[in-house]
Amino acid sequence: DLPLVTIDPPTSMDLDQALHLERTDAGFVLHYAIADVAAVVRPGGALDVETRRRGQTYYLPDGSVPLHPTVLSEGAASLLPDRERPAALWRIELDEHAEPVAVDVRRALVRSVARFDYAGVQADFLRGTLHSSISALPEFGRLRSASALRRGAIELKLPEQAVVADGEGWRLEVEPRTEADDWNAEVSLLTGMCAARMMLAARIGLVRTLPPAPADAIAALRRSARSLGLPWPQDVPVGTMLAGLDPNTPEALAMMSDATALLRGADYADFDGGVPDLTVHAGIGAPYAHVTAPLRRLGDRFAIEVCLAVCAGEEVPQWVRRALPQLPATMRGSDQVAGRVDRACVDLAEASVLGDRVGEIFDAVVLRSAERKRDAEVFVLDPIVIARCAGDPPEGVRIPVRLVSADAVTRRVQFAYEP
Repeated sequence: DLPLVTIDPPTSMDLDQALHLERTDAGFVLHYAIADVAAVVRPGGALDVETRRRGQTYYLPDGSVPLHPTVLSEGAASLLPDRERPAALWRIELDEHAEPVAVDVRRALVRSVARFDYAGVQADFLRGTLHSSISALPEFGRLRSASALRRGAIELKLPEQAVVADGEGWRLEVEPRTEADDWNAEVSLLTGMCAARMMLAARIGLVRTLPPAPADAIAALRRSARSLGLPWPQDVPVGTMLAGLDPNTPEALAMMSDATALLRGADYADFDGGVPDLTVHAGIGAPYAHVTAPLRRLGDRFAIEVCLAVCAGEEVPQWVRRALPQLPATMRGSDQVAGRVDRACVDLAEASVLGDRVGEIFDAVVLRSAERKRDAEVFVLDPIVIARCAGDPPEGVRIPVRLVSADAVTRRVQFAYEP
């Protein structure tokens, strides 16, 4: 009787989440169904052992190395439309500012009634034809974005490269991002924050952490703002300043590239009987936990089980307690592998696409000037390439650069600025 819907990239089959959002006189009621992986993976079994080795799904341009067999992740456990599926069903009541006032999660059987993608949801919004289950999503998303700024959250709107099949070859694109992407992300972020608070109150669980940016990093970013001619009043938080930039300008791209220095040191913290020294994710501005992608990420399955037990007033299962201390290292290692896989695929595509264009001149934005004898970093606009550039060009400007080398064997691309 709950018309849940999913919003995912059009080619995805491992659908972790389905939602239903209702506008009420008091605010909102969010129902968020998360695939119940523990219902299909036996603790201590061969599949459980293998998933603990993998840590997460690794995505490549021509396929994936899945965390779970696709018969589960893209079939029996995926929240595909018109299929009855086991789920952990969150119910979050929110006030008129979209701040949570009551949270519950329990096991349920659910059925998604429709499958949407981000571009389709954005188009429906512009036409005024959003499905009734998500008609309140734009208002909810904007209120949650405002909440993020009040918390001091930091969002960087940097271009994300994607390698896309193009006939028998490949091309590079900037991954499109719509308002619908942001609204949907706020649903997941809210659930992760609620889960983290729940586990911290119970003194058992697994949270995602990020230390606050050190004062010298903030000071360096302020110097960058001054050199780029970007106003930044002393009383304005960094997240608010960045949110006010037009991401399509060269100066904003350079500023956000510099701001990545504020978001270093992300980690996981397990706890049982106490709480970790660091409980907050500084990029989000609140405690946060991964609980919304258990088909693709190992730690979510265990964090969900903690939340289910806490809400039911039951003891956390021993198989979960035993696993918690091993999860930070597993997730940390798999995150590093995922990052290397993503970078290697993009680097190979960049070198391959540019292989026969050495010596040509390209239009580029300087993301970072040269420092400590390292080359500058430039964002070439066509094709979409982010690479090193010799010659120490000024940061935050558009310049012509010459392609010096593009080697598909080493996956390296080098430009040069020759004023």
